[in-house]
Amino acid sequence: MRTMLRWTVPVGRGNEAIKDGSLEKTMQALAELLKPEAAYFYAEDGERAGMMVFDMSDPAEIPQIAEQLFMNLEAAVQFIPVMNADDLQRALASVGD
Repeated sequence: MRTMLRWTVPVGRGNEAIKDGSLEKTMQALAELLKPEAAYFYAEDGERAGMMVFDMSDPAEIPQIAEQLFMNLEAAVQFIPVMNADDLQRALASVGD
């Protein structure tokens, strides 16, 4: 299932993670694991934030993904099922039936 992973990192922990290299290592590890179709990084409510859209084949993957963010960055994490435009078009075609 196409899934959007969103996270925010507290400012203090983010500062430490940049200095000790764990922010870069965690992002690289996530990108290698998830092979996202898209990845974005930004500020949200004054904190460092990011999102990756990827295909989650099994919900049992959640701990492997989330724990990297929890443990390495003290991040708040969300997993959100999402659709692209093609998915939405297929879904809307079946709604009228």
